[in-house]
Amino acid sequence: MSYYFSKTIGNAPFEEAVIKVTEALKDEGFGVLTEIDIKATLKEKLDVDFRNYKILGACNPPFAYKALQAEEHIGLMLPCNVVVQEKEGGEIEVSAVDPMASMQAVKNEELGEVAGMVKLKLQNVISGL
Repeated sequence: MSYYFSKTIGNAPFEEAVIKVTEALKDEGFGVLTEIDIKATLKEKLDVDFRNYKILGACNPPFAYKALQAEEHIGLMLPCNVVVQEKEGGEIEVSAVDPMASMQAVKNEELGEVAGMVKLKLQNVISGL
């Protein structure tokens, strides 16, 4: 089982792609709680050059609440990460974690149902780009 799903969305300006993904997440009920700029962080901390790569920490509050009610330590696996990265040649790839894959280690049927619903929403985001 793959732990993510992804789609290449063509050659677009990177920051425009990040905005497009953020809006698509919003349309499915997600907010972006965190945005980690890997390129900037690696330049600052290691003085190395890296491609455009951002990790968006996406959260759908109603589903996060249900997950926390079902499993008190599930916050260790929240939020759902979505990666926007610029590949060789300037193509932009968007990937999202498969919450079903990440929840396999947690033996909780109620949590599995929530993860399944979140997976569908994240797949809608990716396929709609």
